[in-house]
Amino acid sequence: MGAPMAANIAKAGLDVRVWNRTRAKAEPLADVATVADSAASAAEGADILVTMLADGPAVAEAFEAASPAPGTLWLQMSTVGLDWTDRLAATAEKAGVVFVDSPVLGTRQPAEQAQLQVLASGPEEARPKATPVFDAVGMKTQWLGPAGRGSRLKLVMNAWVLTLTNGTAESLGLARALGLDPALFLETIKGGAIDVGYAHVKGAAMLSGDYPAAFPADLAAKDARLVVEAAAGDVDVAGAKAVLAHLESTVAAGHGDEDMAALFRAVLKER
Repeated sequence: MGAPMAANIAKAGLDVRVWNRTRAKAEPLADVATVADSAASAAEGADILVTMLADGPAVAEAFEAASPAPGTLWLQMSTVGLDWTDRLAATAEKAGVVFVDSPVLGTRQPAEQAQLQVLASGPEEARPKATPVFDAVGMKTQWLGPAGRGSRLKLVMNAWVLTLTNGTAESLGLARALGLDPALFLETIKGGAIDVGYAHVKGAAMLSGDYPAAFPADLAAKDARLVVEAAAGDVDVAGAKAVLAHLESTVAAGHGDEDMAALFRAVLKER
């Protein structure tokens, strides 16, 4: 998702330098941005640092390598969970960097179309400077108050999306087990009070058995794990735990790079 986000920021007229741990992944952006040889050269002299990486450790490693100057605005847009958000905020404070916790809702296609939703949280004075970047990548930005609230809402939203994906898989799987055409489930909810467009998107992939990655199963498993960890026994997130179990089985079976809809394999007890 980072690549289309960077492209859209550049298309909005901002001067962009990009860096990826695997340079070949950044090279396609050479037409709209400067591809840097290191995180430090990408961040040197930058007013704003944007991180979009797989998890907390990756973000921390990249930030350390970038070593942005004091006063830099850091838009941390990765989904890293509560513990890592707090740790990264503390790292930013120590470095004299302004930290905005701003994970996004959406997958690769919304990122390509600049249709993400940004869940921003941080100091109010950072808002004017951050807005052009958020407007470039998204259709909507919610400002939620102090840093950390963005990541909290992202976990709430992930719990819903993951559970919806798993519920769709279980309903389709149950229909098949009961001797019905699974497509009847999607036909029956269509246009009614319980219809959800997302179920049709993921359901279609499940019925076709083709899972091009809009959001890979291994990253979805990471997100489900973050939801379970955040609940910390205070609320029963049995649904998220079920999703996590199915996603972990999917990854263990070698399908981690397929879309998270591939958890349908685990629901059907396929390898």
